[in-house]
Amino acid sequence: MILLLIAIGGAVGALCRYGVYEWSAWAFRVNFPYATLIVNVVGSFIIGVLVVWLANRTSLAAELRFLLITGFLGAFTTFSTFSIDTLMLFKESPVLAGLNIVLNVGVCLLAVWAGTVLAKV
Repeated sequence: MILLLIAIGGAVGALCRYGVYEWSAWAFRVNFPYATLIVNVVGSFIIGVLVVWLANRTSLAAELRFLLITGFLGAFTTFSTFSIDTLMLFKESPVLAGLNIVLNVGVCLLAVWAGTVLAKV
């Protein structure tokens, strides 16, 4: 059942992400990744709401977490997970939160660069 919830949420999230990309290409017509910015901001806001709401207001928290957070937001944007992880780390240790930011952004940029270099070989 859990895998089905994740799959359904993921399919809807992926379709929504595609919709945002199509809409932003039509609406902005500028060479800037507005769609990525939009899904990252919206996804980060939604995960913030859901984490609190699911923790405090529902008995279906586990099922809804798989459907909405792992499935939908996982496909809509992985930046939302990075954002909530960093916020939780910041509450414990601003140093670890900063390290998380630097490592995720810096190492991922290096990884994408390395992948592009490797693919050209």
